[in-house]
Amino acid sequence: MADFTHPLERWLYGGALAGLIGGAWAALGLLGASAYAPYFSHAVAEGAGPATLGARAALFVVGWVIMSVAMMLPSSLPLVTVFRTIAPRSSLLAPLIAGYLSTWGLFGLVALLADAGLHTVFDLFPTLQARSDLIAPGLLLTAGLFQFSPLKHSCLTQCRSPVGFVMRHWRGGRHVPQAFSLGVHHGVFCVGCCWALMLLMLGVGGIHLGWMLALGAIMFVEKAVSWGRWVTAPAGGMLTLWGLALFLKVPGMPHPF
Repeated sequence: MADFTHPLERWLYGGALAGLIGGAWAALGLLGASAYAPYFSHAVAEGAGPATLGARAALFVVGWVIMSVAMMLPSSLPLVTVFRTIAPRSSLLAPLIAGYLSTWGLFGLVALLADAGLHTVFDLFPTLQARSDLIAPGLLLTAGLFQFSPLKHSCLTQCRSPVGFVMRHWRGGRHVPQAFSLGVHHGVFCVGCCWALMLLMLGVGGIHLGWMLALGAIMFVEKAVSWGRWVTAPAGGMLTLWGLALFLKVPGMPHPF
């Protein structure tokens, strides 16, 4: 087991994570204000031919992973810290975080391809294209109602118990593959409890720091704060009511995207 009691080690650990997360926010801010911003939108796949779809999808996934560092990694710091205390060496934090982010990257790719397929279906059927205004309320209702689902609460339970989670999944042995696998396992449960909220970022259609801060704060409190369970239902209720209001075309209701 590594010795992380030295003050310098603690400073290096905290500084590295703060630099990683802060750097991700700074990078997203710069990318969002640059000419490259459209390449990090789900619309990047629309109209792309086979020759360019792969490159565009790769760019989107890169942006999605950076967004996951900014929004999702802070909520997983309790697990990273627990792993840090039992890991035989500090370098194993890198494959742990890489495994976690690879799960979110895969989710982003699947969401992008699903969105491209959905737009293709809408383009083929004019009657569906005429009801594209239902996409925004549909995403809000999905995110809101999922907050009350058993799957959400089951995955949150796993995320809120970092000590037990690490003890169940860390076997030692081949340290680097085990650390990567632990990150993947944690990422699966993290995606399981937060996928619907993250789909709202896909609906935004690009880099939007306001949405990122709001949703990132909700997910951080839900997963990493002791009273976070009291936030899940109110957030779900607010998103559900917003979606219903848009579906019913309530006057004056702001459009989320």
